[in-house]
Amino acid sequence: MAILVDKNTRLGVQGITGKEGSFHAQQCKAYGTKVVAGITPGKGGTFHDGIPVFNTVEEAVEKEGIN
Repeated sequence: MAILVDKNTRLGVQGITGKEGSFHAQQCKAYGTKVVAGITPGKGGTFHDGIPVFNTVEEAVEKEGIN
C-alpha cells in the first residue's frame, strides 16, 4: 500500500510529544509536508514545536482538517 502525500496533504502525527513522534514530525516539516496537528491522549490543548496537540484523531480531523 502506498501512502500518497502531495501539496494538499494536512498531516497529523500520532504520539507527537514523544521522542520518535517529535523527530519524525520535524523531518516531515523539513521536507515540506504541512504538519498541522499532533495527537497525544491527555495532552490536548497544548502545543508541541508550534503544532497544536489534540487528545484524539477525531478532534484533529474536526479542528485542523487532517487527511
